[in-house]
Amino acid sequence: MTKRFFITGTDTDIGKTLAACALLQAVNRAGWTSVGYKPVAAGCRPSPDGPRNDDALALAASASVTVAYRQVNPVALLAPTSPHIASRDEGRSIDPLVLYQGLRELERLAQWIIVEGAGGWLTPLGDDVSFDQWVVAEQLPVILVVGMKLGCINHALLTALAIRQAGLPLAGWIANDLSSEPHRRADYLATLRQRMGAPLLGEIPWLTEPARADLAGYIHLPLLSGQSVKEY
Repeated sequence: MTKRFFITGTDTDIGKTLAACALLQAVNRAGWTSVGYKPVAAGCRPSPDGPRNDDALALAASASVTVAYRQVNPVALLAPTSPHIASRDEGRSIDPLVLYQGLRELERLAQWIIVEGAGGWLTPLGDDVSFDQWVVAEQLPVILVVGMKLGCINHALLTALAIRQAGLPLAGWIANDLSSEPHRRADYLATLRQRMGAPLLGEIPWLTEPARADLAGYIHLPLLSGQSVKEY
């Protein structure tokens, strides 16, 4: 049976990939098999093998199960902007069925799937579909990455509210430091712990070389693995 979690964030560039890699590494250390899934990535670079996204490659490097790039990132868009704009620039649409099929394929390969979104919770994928609608259709428990900075309390609480109003469980949240000295970090962290209504799964400090860091130690996996979540 496979446990699946969706990683969203309070904004773009606040550490979703770093947190997802930390979760994958923690799962590996605990002895489970893992795979990362970045179904839609905007901001890919051309390569002889097709567009490649650094976030998707980082997920693949942190997972214990080796899969083809297209299995990690089936929708790879070039422009570093919202997916619905990037796909329009390329003259194609994002089909949620592709996201669905990719997840079904990975469910046969690993015990844990860490799915990383794009941007924030309500990121559009097209004129009439957004990422959160697909997450609701899949009934994925959500983990919220909070970039620790001025304004993050409001962003975090609004995102948590939207997730719950969508009928999904907020499985937990991860605090990620966006600088070496985040604004009023201790005060902000205490406020969020009081108000989020979900467990703090980990605190990731400011890292100068995150790709070389042992990230597993920043995650309190028992707070997540012990939860009663629907398995597939």
